[in-house]
Amino acid sequence: MEKNPNLQTGMSPSPQRQLHYSKDGRLLFDKEMKKDYTVLIPNMLPIHFKLICNTLNLFGYHAELLETTHRQIVNEGLQNVHNDTCYPALLVIGQFIDALKSGKYDVNKTALFITQTGGGCRASNYIHLLRKALIKSGFSQVPVISVNLSGLERNPGFSLTPKLIIKLVYDMIYGDLLMLLSNQCRPYELHQGETDALVAQWITRLTSEYQKTGKAGKKRFLKNMDMILSDFSSIPLEKTNKIKVGVVGEIFIKYSALGNNNLEKLLAEEGVEVVVPGLMDFMIFKVDNRLEDIKLYGGKYIKYLVCTFLKNFFRNYQDYMIEAISQYDQFTPPAPFPHTKSLVKDYLGYGNKMGEGWLLTAEMLELIDSGVNNIVCTQPFGCLPNHVAGKGMIKKIRQEHPTSNIVAIDYDPGAAPINQENRIKLMLANARRMEEEAKKFKVHDFEPELEQAKSKRKPRYQKKLA
Repeated sequence: MEKNPNLQTGMSPSPQRQLHYSKDGRLLFDKEMKKDYTVLIPNMLPIHFKLICNTLNLFGYHAELLETTHRQIVNEGLQNVHNDTCYPALLVIGQFIDALKSGKYDVNKTALFITQTGGGCRASNYIHLLRKALIKSGFSQVPVISVNLSGLERNPGFSLTPKLIIKLVYDMIYGDLLMLLSNQCRPYELHQGETDALVAQWITRLTSEYQKTGKAGKKRFLKNMDMILSDFSSIPLEKTNKIKVGVVGEIFIKYSALGNNNLEKLLAEEGVEVVVPGLMDFMIFKVDNRLEDIKLYGGKYIKYLVCTFLKNFFRNYQDYMIEAISQYDQFTPPAPFPHTKSLVKDYLGYGNKMGEGWLLTAEMLELIDSGVNNIVCTQPFGCLPNHVAGKGMIKKIRQEHPTSNIVAIDYDPGAAPINQENRIKLMLANARRMEEEAKKFKVHDFEPELEQAKSKRKPRYQKKLA
């Protein structure tokens, strides 16, 4: 590592700090920076990322989650990113620049944390757009940490050690579980706020356990899932017949309140139960894509072994969660990844990967398969593959599933929230109309046939826990 003689000046770095650069001129996050730099993380999934942020802090980093959602974030993105760039990239870069300009952080002791998946979209490439935006805005001394499993970029001050990876996987599973349970409890709770309070309690408890020897292993993980389920099952609920609405789409816009204009809050205010697919399906999908590439184009055997190991590792922990949830009749578990994948075989090829690829179509099909016919498909500007796998497949899905009620909502810097809300409310009005029409049929006349069909179904899940 050597000092870059061509440092572009913005706000000058601390005089006592020597910055180091890679051979290609990239500013490195070094071991000295780990000691006292604040690492900013954009917020995509509130529960998951709070757990991840806390875990990073336990490993010696000083991580902070950005939870801002105001309009200036979009304005900063528009000023610093080309207007053909996808909306999620614009938002994340705008949020970083807005935070650095806020005066809250010492910009000479701040780093930015961003993931790279290794694919062909912004998730791999907009880290370079972020660095350009930092230079343009006068923050050339701020390092960007790439978090990836593909060897794309490395930094001396950050490494994904086996212990850290395992805990991050736990965070993702815990996050999926807490998100699922809170979505299934919150609309029916008798005491408003009790569900969110329990989520916050478990985030604190799970984080503190990582500090205790012997309390972060697999046995503890399985025990924690049972305790979490037990706690949520004790929340007093008044189960009423609410409309269920699934949310799918590009990963950032699907999950982030900043990206989808507080979509989940809007749906909750309309009195519906929100159903959001978990993060683990996406993680398994990314590894599964690598294996499909090998099938289609060939590849190194070591890559096949590593991807197979990771896929089985992720799947095992997802299966543990599904089995734990299935022990409680009041909760509905998600479908296992193989089942979700099987639903899309007649729609898209498994080599389709960009813009969430076949997984986006599969998530809509899995929601319908589980009885959730009402779906909001979130579509960001600038992600053509996502529009193909999302909006482009809706007609085909409707042909095969006539009762499906799907609306595609576009999100971009100039989209009027009121227009988005009106389209969503129109979908909900259609859902209520369809529900009223369904009530006109005498369901009890068909109960013998329904029971007979039900008895012929194959078990959906394999028991994995004694």
